[in-house]
Amino acid sequence: MSKPRGILPAHEIEALHKAGVIRADAPFAVGQVQPASLDLRLGARAWRMRASFLPGRAKPVSERIATLALHEIDLRPGAVLETGCVYIAELMESLALPEDVAASANPKSSTGRIDVFTRVIADRAREFDQIEPGYTGKLYAEISPRTFPILARSGSRLSQVRFRHGQARLDDAGHLALHKREKLVTSAEPSISGGVAVSVDLAGFDGSDLIGYRAKRHTGLIDVDKPAAHAVLDFWEPIHNHGRADLVLDPGEFYILASKEAVRVPPDHAAEMTPFDPLVGEFRVHYAGFFDPGFGAVEAGGEGARAVLEVRSHDVPFILEDGQIVGRLVYEKMTETPRALYGAGLNSNYQAQGLKLSKHFKP
Repeated sequence: MSKPRGILPAHEIEALHKAGVIRADAPFAVGQVQPASLDLRLGARAWRMRASFLPGRAKPVSERIATLALHEIDLRPGAVLETGCVYIAELMESLALPEDVAASANPKSSTGRIDVFTRVIADRAREFDQIEPGYTGKLYAEISPRTFPILARSGSRLSQVRFRHGQARLDDAGHLALHKREKLVTSAEPSISGGVAVSVDLAGFDGSDLIGYRAKRHTGLIDVDKPAAHAVLDFWEPIHNHGRADLVLDPGEFYILASKEAVRVPPDHAAEMTPFDPLVGEFRVHYAGFFDPGFGAVEAGGEGARAVLEVRSHDVPFILEDGQIVGRLVYEKMTETPRALYGAGLNSNYQAQGLKLSKHFKP
């Protein structure tokens, strides 16, 4: 019988590790395996780089580091990674993928919400965050803090990876059928074209006129491994609706907003938010794109959850209107339903969320 196509759930990820497909310098940490992904841990060394790069077909990452690195950093005691700089860090995990399994990576939700841009690089890769079937070799993370300097160390988890057997992404007809079955978003008639449309809430909800946060500049450090350790107002300026259901995005500024729709990911599917759609405006939405099975699902105690939107304008000011489409959720089938869903007994940080900052900030 042929193996089903789709995203591999946690128990299959653990089986890959036992089989030597996923190799690690240290035993997996508690909570490192998520319902449909694996958190990747920083290794012992990082390098401050002249520039971002892709190694290309001819070279391993280590060869490019040797020619482009400005200096080496020991991550074991912890190190400050400054804004506006590019770093490459070796990861504890490496791969020996079979020919029928590929992988893709994304920043973790908490990483994106503090505006830390991360991408995973494999040896001889021609694309970021994409790992081809049959790949054997090390993995590296490119790290670029955009707004806040961060304190990271060996073992810090900034990126996550999904493993995929075959192609299981839904087409428009598949998204429509799944929405009719599961009500993926609370829109009465959602726009479905290359995914399910998600719009921005600038009117305020839950009886509050708070619609978002704008990141402050020249702040202190954020320790990426310390939850609920930082005061919100030291890092963020709250944005309120003062009778106008719109917001001017200033170039170079970073915003946390929320979707108008509550989102649901059924247990037998996973989803990903497309990071940027040039048809809706000159801005980027959602660095961290993975939504696990059970996110917002009744089965996992969610009953719908807003998508938190990490928004950055590009070269010109741009006016967002309440209800404007800002991204699309693309759904994929799982090979099997995970044995534990997002939020169900996993102490998931963002189940049933509304407008919520990263876990690093005090409630």
